[in-house]
Amino acid sequence: MSSVARDILSVFKLRIGVAIAVSALAGLAITPGANLAPWEIAALAIGILLSAASAGAFNQYAERDLDAQMPRTRDRPFVAGRFQAGNTWLLIIVALLVVAMALTGYVLNAWVALYAFLGAFFYGVVYTVWLKRRSSMNIVIGGLSGSFAVLAGSAAVDPVLAPSAIALAVVLFLWTPPHFWSLAMYLRRDYAAAAVPMLPVVVGDARASWIILGHTAGVLALSITPVLFGMGWFYLVCALAGGLLFLKRSIDLVLEPGPERAIANFRASLIQLSLLLIGAIVDGWIAF
Repeated sequence: MSSVARDILSVFKLRIGVAIAVSALAGLAITPGANLAPWEIAALAIGILLSAASAGAFNQYAERDLDAQMPRTRDRPFVAGRFQAGNTWLLIIVALLVVAMALTGYVLNAWVALYAFLGAFFYGVVYTVWLKRRSSMNIVIGGLSGSFAVLAGSAAVDPVLAPSAIALAVVLFLWTPPHFWSLAMYLRRDYAAAAVPMLPVVVGDARASWIILGHTAGVLALSITPVLFGMGWFYLVCALAGGLLFLKRSIDLVLEPGPERAIANFRASLIQLSLLLIGAIVDGWIAF
C-alpha cells in the first residue's frame, strides 16, 4: 500500500467507517420486510461510510494537537504535516457529510439521512469537541455513533424502527465503552500525559476493570434480547460465542488489571462485534 493510500485510510478512519457501514447493513438485515434493491442497499452502505469518514476526518483535524502528544498518533498526516489542516479540509469534511445525507435521503428516505447525520454529529462534535477533553463519560456518549448506523439500516426499510434493530442499537451503544476503555487502559500513560480524562486515567486500572466487566456483562445479556424480537439460532450462537469470550477476557482483566490483559480484552471486544454483526446479517438473510 502506498504512503498516500495509508494516509487517506488513516485520516478518514476507513476501518472504523467500514464497521459502521456493516452495522447499518445489520440493522437492515434484521428488519422485517427488508427487500431493498441492490442499488438501494449500496446507497445505504456508501452513505453511512461517507458519513463516518466525514466524522473520522474531523476527529483527526480537531485533535491534531492531542495527537502530537501521543506516540500512537503523532505520525498521523495532520500532525506530521503531510496534510495541511485548513479550510480546504473543512470543506471536504462538510461535503462528504452533505453527499452522504443527500444520497441516503434521495435514494431511501429522510430518516436514514437524519440517522447518518446524527452518527457523524455525535462522534465529530459531541465526542470529539465537547466531551473528550472534559469528561470520563466521553466515549459513553460518543458510542451512539454506531447505534445510529443500525437505526439508519432499519429506517431504510421502514421509518418505524423494528424492535430487533432498536435492541441491537442499544447493544452497540453499551459495547463501545468497555471496548474503548480497554484500549485506553492499554494506552493509559499516553492519555494521562495528554491530560485526556479517559476512565482508566481518572479512576485507575483496578476500578476501571470492574466497570468494564459490568458493562461487558450487560452487553452479553442484552445481546441476547434481539432473539425475543425474532432473531434466530444463528444470531444467538454468534452472540453467545462472542459475548462469553469478551466476558472471560474482562474477568481476566479484573483479576490482573494492566496493559497486557487490557489489550487482550480490546481484541476480544472486536471479535464479539464481528460475530454480532455477522450473526445479525446472516440470520436476517436466513429469516427473510
